[in-house]
Amino acid sequence: MSLQIGESAPAFSMTDSEGNLVDLALLKGKKVVLYFYPKDDTPGCTAQACNLNENLDYLTSKGYRVIGVSVDSNAAHNKFKKKYQLKFSLLADTEHELVNKYGVWVEKSMYGKTYMGTARTTFLIDENGIITDIIAKVDTKNHSSQIH
Repeated sequence: MSLQIGESAPAFSMTDSEGNLVDLALLKGKKVVLYFYPKDDTPGCTAQACNLNENLDYLTSKGYRVIGVSVDSNAAHNKFKKKYQLKFSLLADTEHELVNKYGVWVEKSMYGKTYMGTARTTFLIDENGIITDIIAKVDTKNHSSQIH
């Protein structure tokens, strides 16, 4: 399944790593930066999270709510959030529900071995729940500048 710009974003309702409900339906009226990343506390994922965190006030002023998703556990997310003082929600998609709904659980390869993993992808969702942009080529160090 490949999502397209202009389609409705797949619905979800989960608690974040701190126990707060994050429900796309309840976010109607707000814009959402829903970003999928491979793993907590790795160089690229840390650069991306820190860039979004450093520019969170700007993104919030543009009406965005930032939500990060990986298949890591809530414990890993909380450690990551605390280490880098991240001020946005992280969802633990340990059952692969969201990565599958959004089509970002893909076959990857490294050093000649193939494995399944999360494709680093960001979905921009408007106030009506419609996907307005899909950023597949994420610049981890300057990701916030890719969001408009």
